[in-house]
Amino acid sequence: MATHHASAGEVVDLKTWANDLETEKSKVIAKTEGLELARLVIDAGVNMHRAGYCSVKGAVVIHCIEGEIKLQTADSEKPIKKGQIVFLNGNTDHALVGVEKSVVLLTIVLV
Repeated sequence: MATHHASAGEVVDLKTWANDLETEKSKVIAKTEGLELARLVIDAGVNMHRAGYCSVKGAVVIHCIEGEIKLQTADSEKPIKKGQIVFLNGNTDHALVGVEKSVVLLTIVLV
């Protein structure tokens, strides 16, 4: 069964998005030619990037909706708490690690 993606103009509740999935609660919300939105659920102690860091060509916006995560880059490690937002330039190596169970809105500018 195909997963539902939001259409332009559709209101999305980030707290309940992906409740249609039985186990993993991370899910792409929408993807267009220039933008991808994803809801990530990161459990405490989990590194979303098991192989180290990841990067994408376009800018990345990380918005912590619930909980707390750590943003790791080659140069620093920063806590991002509920309600906080940070952006990274394209091609920035980074990793997201759960400090406590968290819900994150990840926005990627596709170039």
